Amino acid sequence: MDDAAAAGPAPVRRLRRRAAPAWLGAGLSRPLAEDDERARFWVRHVHTGVLLSEIAGLACLVYTLTTPTPGHRHPVLLALAGAVVVGTPLLLLLPLDRIVRDLRGPLLFYGWTVATTAIVTAASAFDGGADSPLPVLFFLVLVYMAVAFPPAGVVLTGGLMTAAHTALVAGPPDPQSLLVTTVLATTTLICTMTSANQWAAHDRQVLLLRTQEALATTDPLTGVPNRRVFLDRVGRAVGRAGRGERAVVCIVDLDGFKAVNDLQGHAAGDDVLRAVAAALGRVVRETDTVARLGGDEFAVVAGSLLPADDAALADRLRAAVAEVGAGCGVTASVGCALVHPGDDVADVLHRADAAMYRAKAAGGDRVADLAG
Repeated sequence: MDDAAAAGPAPVRRLRRRAAPAWLGAGLSRPLAEDDERARFWVRHVHTGVLLSEIAGLACLVYTLTTPTPGHRHPVLLALAGAVVVGTPLLLLLPLDRIVRDLRGPLLFYGWTVATTAIVTAASAFDGGADSPLPVLFFLVLVYMAVAFPPAGVVLTGGLMTAAHTALVAGPPDPQSLLVTTVLATTTLICTMTSANQWAAHDRQVLLLRTQEALATTDPLTGVPNRRVFLDRVGRAVGRAGRGERAVVCIVDLDGFKAVNDLQGHAAGDDVLRAVAAALGRVVRETDTVARLGGDEFAVVAGSLLPADDAALADRLRAAVAEVGAGCGVTASVGCALVHPGDDVADVLHRADAAMYRAKAAGGDRVADLAG
């Protein structure tokens, strides 16, 4: 078997080459915060990092001033430690709440970590290299990353620290330097696994919350918004009406639906309701809301410019139901009400209901005169 065959087909080899860079790129650019609570977590994490940096910088200042080592009172070491003590708190002046919500968030933390790695590496080199205790600060940074950084970030920055220590600090291979390098690499692996577990738990929690939110706001049979969401949207339309924006509410009540349930069974009735919801969704705009209020009653709230727009919308809704229900005798009575400034939600729904009952009393499959 030749080398190409052993490596597998060319498309598979290309996929393998891309897998790691794709995972790394997606991990590094992943947004840190998507909501206020997560943003507050990251802002607190910055405060914690500043505190750790201050403690480490002050400890290095004391170490440099008092310990008889190759770096004793070395101006470079004093300058580096002083820069950390003075410069790190400046991060608190940034608009952190906004930064952590977009690509600037990962860039801030990775840039901070790279700068820390460079400072610790330079300080260790000036303090005797492999004999300096300063590389222990790498472990502090790794633990800080594992608490919150995505796994890809831990891998990249942990690998950077290990490489920097090996190439610039450890010097010629010896048991001590090999031990430190091995422990750094192992700590990076452990921190990556810890980070992966934490982010997986976070993703599960986010998924659970979104599922709960969807269940609380969506009609489980048809998949359209439920009564709760509809009432909220009508309330918003009332608020916009006070600013001069026009909106209309339509109640769509199915005619002949009970016969479907009685003659064909509830499964057939459920199919009709799903088909009606989908048909109504196709004849409104993305900015409009189609909701199921319960039973065989649907509703729509839509922005409009002219009375003619209201009438056209109502007729589209009626026609959409008539098309879906042509084979089972289902039509719709549609009643509409214009949203007035100063209305409350109950007022709007009462007028729309009254219009719908007029349409139904007139024989169904029609639109009542719009209730103004």
